[in-house]
Amino acid sequence: MIVVAGEALIDLVPERPGDRLGPLSPRLGGGPYNTAVALGRLGAEAAFCSRVSTDGFGEALLDGLRAAGVDTSLVQRGPEPTTLAVATVGPDGAAGYGFYASGTADRLFELPPELPSGVRALALGTCSLVLEPGASAYEALLRRESGRGVFTLLDPNIRPGLIPDADAYRARFRSWLPYVSLLKLSEEDAAWLGGGVESWLAAGPEAVVLTRGAAGMTVWTRSGPREVSVPGERVEVVDTIGAGDTVNAALLHVVAGRLPLSAAGWGSALSFAARAAALTCGKRGAEPPYAAALGSPTPPLP
Repeated sequence: MIVVAGEALIDLVPERPGDRLGPLSPRLGGGPYNTAVALGRLGAEAAFCSRVSTDGFGEALLDGLRAAGVDTSLVQRGPEPTTLAVATVGPDGAAGYGFYASGTADRLFELPPELPSGVRALALGTCSLVLEPGASAYEALLRRESGRGVFTLLDPNIRPGLIPDADAYRARFRSWLPYVSLLKLSEEDAAWLGGGVESWLAAGPEAVVLTRGAAGMTVWTRSGPREVSVPGERVEVVDTIGAGDTVNAALLHVVAGRLPLSAAGWGSALSFAARAAALTCGKRGAEPPYAAALGSPTPPLP
């Protein structure tokens, strides 16, 4: 089983990109939530670990997980409201966000008991590692499960507007790296965080994957091939919401617990992730693809 831990929220997405005062459509979202749904749609055995509101939005979020076949037994519940993220979509489909997260349910996440022995991977990231007091609980979960030998993926998925002290966050990010098996981040995340691939690899991860949007993605590894790149998949972009989360899911589904890989193995895994992300970009909101749309549940790894 792969456990994804972090926030579940509602994205309010413009029905007409570029229209500042146009109607907004509520969409199920949150980086970790999207990753869990994408894993379920790919056919992976997945579970979601978070705190979700008992309000109507919270019920809809749980319905979305169950519809994707995701285990919700690790979800905590609370009466606080669901976090809202108001998305703005540019002419190129790129999305920006404003958050309404004060006093919301996902911020009050508490460290759960040790995860089941059958868990083979844990993924964390985005707002959940910023907003206290839940951020400290998610951090403790990362450290504890990594110490038990669980494969871990970290996607910082930076939202600058939620980070009051950038330098403090950057230092905290570096403190997580010894507990991370696979670090995945976008070019924008990398530029904001500073440092670089060599320093990140030296701190602990077995591999670092950098996504470049339409230009594709690259992996650097500590053992095996030094660097492998694949191009992006051509697609008519509607918006990019959930694309990075789909990459997380595809990579977890293929490589969790299987590192190191050969250069050909990494090429296959990255190409699979690029195809999945492209299909997500072709739909409005975070709508990761089902395995059937990708031709096979998992690609063969040479």
